[in-house]
Amino acid sequence: MTYRRRGMQGWVALAFALFTAPLAVAAAQAATQEDASAAELPGQFLAHPLFASSYACSEHAWGELPYLGDDLGQDCVPQEFVDEGGRAFMKSYRTDGLANVDWFGWNQPVLSPCDCTVLKISLNAVDNVPGVLGKPPASLILLEAADGTKVVLAHIQSPGVEEGQRVAAGEAIARVGNNGYSRNPHIHVGAWREKKALQIRWDQRHIPIL
Repeated sequence: MTYRRRGMQGWVALAFALFTAPLAVAAAQAATQEDASAAELPGQFLAHPLFASSYACSEHAWGELPYLGDDLGQDCVPQEFVDEGGRAFMKSYRTDGLANVDWFGWNQPVLSPCDCTVLKISLNAVDNVPGVLGKPPASLILLEAADGTKVVLAHIQSPGVEEGQRVAAGEAIARVGNNGYSRNPHIHVGAWREKKALQIRWDQRHIPIL
């Protein structure tokens, strides 16, 4: 009986080892992949909000548009509450949005996301029709922070600064336009340092309370 019991215990231990071994290998592989992924995590850029009003941003996935300024960038659209039948909804435009002036962001001041130097200003005078994708290039302002971080603001209009000028975070430097590769008034923002795209994090200390 003792021999049989020991034999059964051995078989149970063997079966348990065979069952758990693949799980242990899978866990080790997952941990390795997680470590590798963590090592590749992009740096972050803490940005002053782009507008003195509410806005929403859609984000570019990592590698979706693998170009500096586009990779990990965001497209930001000012919004307001609109009353519809006694109910208020946050929307980007009034009426049907078929005209640029229907959009709450159209011609709204764009605030500098950082204490920066204006490196470049490029303009496209063609205003797109909302809902119709325009042709590049977009009007833009390229900024550079003291640590070498570069920040691009695209689809702007009416820039209020000049190349070489120093600007402060939160300073109005342009207005929202709809030009280039765009379907509606908004501002695209992208950041990078040493040819590596950065994730943009909004400085919540400066988000306006409306």
